[in-house]
Amino acid sequence: MPQVNAEDVRAALAKLVDPAIIDGLMVKDGKVQFALKIDPSEAQKMEPVRKAAEQAVDALPGVLSVTAVLTAERAMAKGPAAPKTSVSGKPEIPGIRAIVAVASGKGGVGKSTTAVNLALGLAARGQKVGLLDADIYGPSVPRLLGISGKPTSLDGKRLLPMRNWGIPAMSMGFLVPEDTPMIWRGPMVMSALNQMLRDVEWGQLDVLIVDMPPGTGDAQLTMAQSVPLTGAVIVSTPQDIALLDARKGLNMFRKVDVPVFGIVENMSYFTCPHCGERSDIFAHGGARRTAAELKTDFLGEIPLHIEIRETSDDGRPIVMSKPDSPHAKAYLAIADLVAEKIDAALAGATAPRIVIS
Repeated sequence: MPQVNAEDVRAALAKLVDPAIIDGLMVKDGKVQFALKIDPSEAQKMEPVRKAAEQAVDALPGVLSVTAVLTAERAMAKGPAAPKTSVSGKPEIPGIRAIVAVASGKGGVGKSTTAVNLALGLAARGQKVGLLDADIYGPSVPRLLGISGKPTSLDGKRLLPMRNWGIPAMSMGFLVPEDTPMIWRGPMVMSALNQMLRDVEWGQLDVLIVDMPPGTGDAQLTMAQSVPLTGAVIVSTPQDIALLDARKGLNMFRKVDVPVFGIVENMSYFTCPHCGERSDIFAHGGARRTAAELKTDFLGEIPLHIEIRETSDDGRPIVMSKPDSPHAKAYLAIADLVAEKIDAALAGATAPRIVIS
């Protein structure tokens, strides 16, 4: 198979766009990624250009996949009227009643598994729920929900979310091959997140759960500042090092005036399936103590259990595949508490402190 290179891609794009607006071009093993820098007011006009550029590159010999996004880096002059804003002053997402971020100070604590099961737990309680995978660099929602394929569009402008287990979902994992690394700079990441959030036909939702990237970097801060978040849930393991990072994540939301609904302790303990002996592999109770110190709620604990891992890897989240298991009931209990927090936040009230014995 012939090998495509960056010069081939730039030559193909030069027939359609000004080379000066091509940004972040990456070509590796037949997989091509790039952005087109535009004025925000030209987004609608440039969408057909973006598609044409994507198609032109896709037609090159040796190209296996293409991902092109529009990124707004120029100052906005006169443009269309600004979208309606929420009480937080951030642009609303039409049709979405509440947006809840599920975040962690570091990776590897089970944040995405918690986000998926929380979303399905809320849906099991009768809520209309959507799920946005905002982890551009490590999207895991497609595998956790057992969804493959690419989203489609009815009008060529807005994507239809993928669906499984009764909820709509959007993820960068639907748009690029699973083994393709996203080697993007901050502006490209934020452009992709904005498109997945605002250019998707979510329909009418009671809650949109956002699986945030781990950490407290630029992408996380910008999401917290630009998206009308109703609240945030922090996920941590009981380890001191994980809780240290969880504190940073919690304080980031507080600094940008996003209510923190509470902390979930994941991998809280392990019970041997053979002898029944309990082991606190990563210690235990640290998240509860941290929640008390930071004057936020402790939402519950999720054990380290093989069934949670197996159902997650198989795309059969435990809340749906084994709803009567104690592990599913732990997620459902957290979903109930989060639902109460959402209602209180939208009513402009402070939910009563939760005490879990």
